[in-house]
Amino acid sequence: MFENRVVVVTGGANGIGRCIAEEFAAQGAKVIVIDKAEGNHYVGDIADKAVLERFAAHVIETYGHVDVLINNALPIMRGIDECSYEEFAYALAVGVTAPFYLVKLFAPHFAQGASIINISSSRDRMSQPQTESYTAAKGGIAALTHALAVSLAGRVRVNSISPGWIDTAYTVYRGPDAVQQPAGRVGNPLDIANMALFLCSEKAGFITGENICIDGGMTRLMVYHGDHGWSLDV
Repeated sequence: MFENRVVVVTGGANGIGRCIAEEFAAQGAKVIVIDKAEGNHYVGDIADKAVLERFAAHVIETYGHVDVLINNALPIMRGIDECSYEEFAYALAVGVTAPFYLVKLFAPHFAQGASIINISSSRDRMSQPQTESYTAAKGGIAALTHALAVSLAGRVRVNSISPGWIDTAYTVYRGPDAVQQPAGRVGNPLDIANMALFLCSEKAGFITGENICIDGGMTRLMVYHGDHGWSLDV
């Protein structure tokens, strides 16, 4: 399906990003990964503007165009009690500014019918305490998605995926951890990669500007003290 398509994945060395990169490669794509972790890929911190510029230039010099951009790199998670100004700014740089700037750098080079997938989070609509930097970044990229979809209309389709609990080690959970999910299990990276493949395919040609939550139904589950065995300790 993606034979010889040029696919760029940020944060693709591990976890969800790695799974997405591997699944596109299995479909015949030419996959280029950037990650700050050392490895057999382009190494760099996407919070750095100069790194983004060098990376984009490398991609275009090597391949000439981009068919798919997956903005997946993970922002840091720090809470209001401990998060410094610099840490909050860094989270937004990785989670919002870098995706925006990569799209801007690649804009003249997207192939007709190209796709952008932004990896948000179910935390773009719900929170745990002390998660402000990560949650703000994920909310930002969800909003950036529909803005880009409108600005790039007719040229590039732009969608986001909001994962819920995704276990990157493919652990099979049993008991309450699984049962609390309306789908009956915890997610794994393939749940996200499969959606990315679909959204970038011609089968999804009429879908753009959407944020699709893949969380086993957890954001649809109403929770009250004493309901279905749930309790709140105060």
